[in-house]
Amino acid sequence: MRRYARSLITIALAITTVTGTAGWASGNTQQAVTGPPPGTAAWRADRVLDRRLPDPERSTPAEVSVFFRGLTADQQQTLATRHPLVVGNLDGVPVRLRYRANALSLRADHDPRYARLAAPGRQILAFDPRGRGQVAEVFGNLDTARHVAVVVPGSDIDAGTFDRTNDVYGTPAGMAKSLHARTGPGSAVVAWAGYTTPVGLGIDAATGSLAEAGADRLTRFADGLAADGVPEPAVFCHSYGSVVCGLAASRLRARDLVVLGSPGMRADDVADLHTDARVWAAKDATDWIDDVPNVEVAGLGHGPDPAAPEFGARHVPADDARGHTGYF
Repeated sequence: MRRYARSLITIALAITTVTGTAGWASGNTQQAVTGPPPGTAAWRADRVLDRRLPDPERSTPAEVSVFFRGLTADQQQTLATRHPLVVGNLDGVPVRLRYRANALSLRADHDPRYARLAAPGRQILAFDPRGRGQVAEVFGNLDTARHVAVVVPGSDIDAGTFDRTNDVYGTPAGMAKSLHARTGPGSAVVAWAGYTTPVGLGIDAATGSLAEAGADRLTRFADGLAADGVPEPAVFCHSYGSVVCGLAASRLRARDLVVLGSPGMRADDVADLHTDARVWAAKDATDWIDDVPNVEVAGLGHGPDPAAPEFGARHVPADDARGHTGYF
């Protein structure tokens, strides 16, 4: 009976897992946005080039890259103009063509949440308005960068909160800007909010279903960067984003995985991630995530603390960080 009671307590604690950047809040169950980009049906039917276009759902990023390299500049621009939502979100399409396509999509979208994203000069690498909206933005020059990083954020992040002005370092854009400012010329940083994140405290934050969908999208995104000749990145995984990275690790093209403020990676230790990437972890003493129990019971909770010595990750000092969003 005592063991049963302890199990119930553990499950209850797991449910309280809060893995987002917005703190203690009521959670709402989310439906993950998956599948090919919006506009795929019209893309599949288009014969403007007198040939079949690569299927966004079935073609690999490498196959997409080969197709676009075989087009003239005018043909590429034609596709971007006719199908901006597909071209802008299709991994394997040349980076600058994706910027162009997403600028067109954002100018055509009159949702006030996205007005800031449409500002001239922004390098929007992905823009999917479905659901709460997904965005990726580049800081620096991906074409010439010798060192590349990708920032994967946690809960409560979407197209509307991607670069909110309050709690700047709790947003993917703020994290990426800060990281790029420190790494300087020769580097590029991608703020990748390319998956459906949990909202506040709720079952989504305590389970891995949204992270599993996010892991698929993250691995395909990284494959697209590789197909375009971008160096293998260091991936910075914050909060629930580290759950995404943990589930993606075995197939993710990454030089390093840097885990910050993690509730767990759904792995027992570094070896259990099955990755050749170097794994780093940090958690500052004032981060409330430290109060979240590192358990996984009946699918609830995300397992051991990656910042604990026994997990086996390389230690990143975080003495100067403050709170859950102070790492950058």
